[in-house]
Amino acid sequence: MSKSDITKAEGDLHLENLTKSFGDFTAVDDLSLLVPQGSFFALLGPSGCGKTTTLRMVAGLEAPTAGRIRIGGADITYEKPYKRPVNTVFQNYALFP
Repeated sequence: MSKSDITKAEGDLHLENLTKSFGDFTAVDDLSLLVPQGSFFALLGPSGCGKTTTLRMVAGLEAPTAGRIRIGGADITYEKPYKRPVNTVFQNYALFP
């Protein structure tokens, strides 16, 4: 499956050593996780711990500083948001670009 062939999520979501820094501040530091296909998941934690930043990277609204995002083996790390087979619903519109 090539990046351009992805129209729906077919496969596991795999975040590999994902990092996002804003200047000297690191919002997400070396995060790795695997979400099996067909699963629902939630990120829980205190304000400012990187939950929204992680979801924004998966959605393509933020580019990671380091690491990879794969779905079903396809690397979508730098794929345009509209070409990704993911959806994100934010609690507050202030979090949407």
